[in-house]
Amino acid sequence: MLDRRNFLKTVGLVSAGYSLYRATSPLALAQEPVATSANGKVNLACIGIGNRGEQIITEFAKTGLANIVALCDVDMGARQTQKMMAAFPDAKQFKDFRKMFDEMGGQIDAVSVAVPDHAHFPIAMLSLALGKHIYLEKPMTRTFHEAELLIQAAKKRPQVVTQVGNQGHSEANYFQFKAWLDAGIIKDVTAVTAHMNVPRRWHKWDVNISRLPEAEPIPETLDWDSWLAAVPFHDFNSKYHQGNWRCWYDFGMGALGDWGAHMLDTVHEFLKLGQPYQVKALKLDGHNDYFFPMASTIQFKFAARGEMPPLDITWYDGVNNLPPLPEGYGGEALTANVPSTNVSGQDAPPKLNPGKIIYSKSLTFKGGTHGSPLTIIPEEKAKEMAAKLPEVPKSPSNHFANFLQAVRGEEKTRSPFELNGPLSQVFCLGVIAQRLNVDLEFDANSKRITNNSFADAMLTGIPPRGAWEQYYKL
Repeated sequence: MLDRRNFLKTVGLVSAGYSLYRATSPLALAQEPVATSANGKVNLACIGIGNRGEQIITEFAKTGLANIVALCDVDMGARQTQKMMAAFPDAKQFKDFRKMFDEMGGQIDAVSVAVPDHAHFPIAMLSLALGKHIYLEKPMTRTFHEAELLIQAAKKRPQVVTQVGNQGHSEANYFQFKAWLDAGIIKDVTAVTAHMNVPRRWHKWDVNISRLPEAEPIPETLDWDSWLAAVPFHDFNSKYHQGNWRCWYDFGMGALGDWGAHMLDTVHEFLKLGQPYQVKALKLDGHNDYFFPMASTIQFKFAARGEMPPLDITWYDGVNNLPPLPEGYGGEALTANVPSTNVSGQDAPPKLNPGKIIYSKSLTFKGGTHGSPLTIIPEEKAKEMAAKLPEVPKSPSNHFANFLQAVRGEEKTRSPFELNGPLSQVFCLGVIAQRLNVDLEFDANSKRITNNSFADAMLTGIPPRGAWEQYYKL
């Protein structure tokens, strides 16, 4: 059996740097036979088992298609992980995903990954390299380069099933958008606004920050070094832990990375957007060098695609940073099936629920987030169009069952790395514009930012520390 140590010793180098990765074909990876469970279920190892990880494991268990064989978390003694350990007492327990693969790689068919954004890449890359099917929470990665490497790795291993956790891609909006597009109801889209005006954790912080938080005692049960993964060393502070990591450029992707995949996934896929040629930082209130702004307005400009016209996506976040609403917008309802971890930090109902507005040359559409379906606005126009709307097929499976059934060869995943990766890269470009407070010119052919050398370097990011750089050289 090919284990992690032998794999890392024998696999060829792809890239010692970003320039090499642009010019070479990434990853010639060895294959490990996938285990087969005795009862026909998928043997699933879960990496990250508290908070959102708990929700994911619960959903996988509900399908009846998985055996939970391993639980892995850098804090296996914490309150948030104890619940899953008690729920699956027969699952082997690990603090380090690398040790998990070493000790029981042959007993694992697939993995679920629900860890902070900065740690997605090494876990996903090693899982792919070892032939393990992988369900990875969104956003796929924290840097453009990491997403590119995972896209190419997945393409090299078509027998390995991948799924990114934007659950709405298996719900009503996914099937509705495609049906309406095929029927010509959605066509000639020229502009989209996406808005996320729920309070965020960092909105109570001081934007006049001049250095990272002071060191605090590391919780006794937490393996802080493993939590940091490839990121250069930071002293532990509670403002990084328990979901707070999403606030910091060094660890997370802010509101855009957290919510963008749940609002713009169908727009990006079905309108064949690819990468923007320009990203504009229109508004960044409370900009600082360390954590995300109090409010952001970011515009992504996409070129024409075949017969589809040029399209602008404008992103709004911040409590009072509301987009202009079209006439006839009407009332709104909360989107169903939003995981509770996605709205943490909300003290009061938002002034505008998270969602999107799609403008075409003849129709305007209003939509929520996750799987929420679109409606035509104003109401009078919706009534006029009602008889012309096609029947929308029902989803044959939710996102979790879709992944497991794909592992079993019964379906194809709806959000594989090759599909979701370019969308994740769009968000990476947006975060670079946020962090540097600059406008970007992007060449999709060379995958370079052409007007700012600092921003171009950030496509790759800070070099990984120590032994973690091996995952960038597979």
